[in-house]
Amino acid sequence: MNEPGGELKRIERESPSPRKGFFLIRSPYRDVAQFVILVAILVWFLLLGASRSGYRWEWYRVPRYILGVVEGRLTAGPLLQGLGLTLRISAISLVLAFVIGLVTALLRLSDSLIGRVVARAYLETIRNTPMLVQLFVIYFILGPILGIERFLSAVLALSLFEGAYASEVFRAGIVSIHKGQWQACYSLGLSAVDTYRFVILPQAIRRILPPLASQAVSLIKDSSLVSMVSLTDLTLQASIVVSETFLPFEIWFTAAGLYLVITVTLSTVVNRMEQRYKIVE
Repeated sequence: MNEPGGELKRIERESPSPRKGFFLIRSPYRDVAQFVILVAILVWFLLLGASRSGYRWEWYRVPRYILGVVEGRLTAGPLLQGLGLTLRISAISLVLAFVIGLVTALLRLSDSLIGRVVARAYLETIRNTPMLVQLFVIYFILGPILGIERFLSAVLALSLFEGAYASEVFRAGIVSIHKGQWQACYSLGLSAVDTYRFVILPQAIRRILPPLASQAVSLIKDSSLVSMVSLTDLTLQASIVVSETFLPFEIWFTAAGLYLVITVTLSTVVNRMEQRYKIVE
């Protein structure tokens, strides 16, 4: 005699799972197709708006400002030169921001009253004032006093601003670790430094990779503000080219595309790292 509900269970086992359906399969080809369709729709709207406004597109003039040929050699155009400076500023600022964020998070979680007060004052000051104001303060006020040059002013402003937000990401990751992990470390006689280094931080980093990646993307976009102190990054170079060529849409769309390439590449790398860490776990 069959058990009650046995036939129903057999049908459920033999029937295909909804998770195996085509629309629920995570395929890179499907993602690429969706992206191409989205870009095609945006381009169509762009061309439609341009045709109705009477704007004449001159995309053929743009490549010379990305790559040029001088004396038979391929050289970087002004936009590519600006992109190089943007990458340089962003890379240095990103490392410093994560260091500042981690130190601030550890101070907030420490037993030191002074450390907690300093960390709290830093967070409240940075997060409640615009980054542009902080950049002007560092460059125009602290710069002449401390001899800080333009490039270092931009790096410090970006690092301090993004570090304040990164600290909350680090702190959330640390406090999410179960208390049993801490107790096990203390029972083994590990010091606080070794506990953080070998047990707590490796687990926390795996959990906070996505928000850290979002913070890195935000830093790259915020780096466009350094053009306000006359640093010839991608944004300032684009502005100069626009004033020379009177091609505002073509140049700014090209600059936006370059920013998009950087951020999408960074997000892809972080997603790969996240998948790898999940496999290891």
